[in-house]
Parts: sequence; structure tokens; C-alpha cells
Amino acid sequence: MAHIDYYFSTLSVFTYFAGDRLEEIAARHGATISYKPFDIIALYDRLGVARPADRPEGRKVYRMQEIKRLKAASGRPTNVQPAFWPTNAAPSSYALIAAAKSGEGRVADVIAALYRATWEEEKDIADDAVIGDALKAGGFDPALSMSGMVTGADTYARNLDEAFAAGVFGSPFYIVTDTDERFWGQDKLDELDAYLATL
Repeated sequence: MAHIDYYFSTLSVFTYFAGDRLEEIAARHGATISYKPFDIIALYDRLGVARPADRPEGRKVYRMQEIKRLKAASGRPTNVQPAFWPTNAAPSSYALIAAAKSGEGRVADVIAALYRATWEEEKDIADDAVIGDALKAGGFDPALSMSGMVTGADTYARNLDEAFAAGVFGSPFYIVTDTDERFWGQDKLDELDAYLATL
């Protein structure tokens, strides 16, 4: 049975467009998933890569065009310049880590609710109420956002270290740990699907 380490930032619009396709693919191939939200801005700093706000103007223009193309292709009601982006990704990540550890509900639904909050609903995913609603959407106790804070903070920092060590450089990033096969971006999910079929 294959296993996938799923590295992602709750700030990433490209992870938003990935939706729950990873879970569908994993289910089809009997693969398991470890959810590893990490601090992507801190990763950029470690890699010596410019933060989004500091990138060349051409790169910024391209990113916006790409988001608009993905919005059109997906049909999702995406706010291409959401009111609460960027924001502090740590609280939402801590909650996701606590949810994954509890094993009670469906983590993918929490992730989806958080991305909808930012990219569709003009909500701040650093807000406790927004995080609580996302946890409820996944079938989790919203109190996890507070009770799992210490463990979440430790794991969030460790996820960053692991991402850096594993060669992660963006979000979403998928690593089939059995073979160290790596896939970067929501547009690589079809390739991940095909690869898992060969194992």
C-alpha cells in the first residue's frame, strides 16, 4: 500500500484548486495520506526564494492570469484577490494537525472549508470562529482549535523542517514516500494517479 506525504499551505490558492482530488486518487489506489501543513513563507526564506510580494512584476502578473484561468476552468466562485489574504496561516494549520491526530472526522472536509472561507466567502482563516466552523464541517469538535494548539505548534514547526529536508519548494506538494516520487502542483494530480497505478 502506497503512502503519500501531503505538504501544503492553507494560504495556497493552487491547493484550493486541487480540491479533494488527492483523497479520491488515494482511495482508488488504496493509498494512505499524512497531512502536513507547513509555513510556506518560512520555507521560501530558508530556500532563499523571494516571497510572493517581492517577486518580479512579470511573475505576479502571470500568477494572477493563472488564477483566473483556473477559476474559469473549474467553475468555482473564486475571489482572485480575497479580502483576507495573506493572513496568519498558523492557527488554521494547528487546527488541521489536531484534527488529523484525533482521527474522528474527515480532514479533507476541514481543508476544503478553510479554502472556501478564503477564496469564496471573504473570511479570515486566522479567526477562531472561522476555524471552528471548518472543524465542524469535517465532523470534528471545534474546541480542537484551542486544545490542540501546543501540539499543533510543535508539529507545524516540524512539518517545515521535514518539508525542507524532503526537497519541498511549493504547495501543494505530494511525495510517495515508498519511492520518494515527488509531484508539485495541483496540475500534477493526474500524473500522481497514473504513477500510483504502476505500484
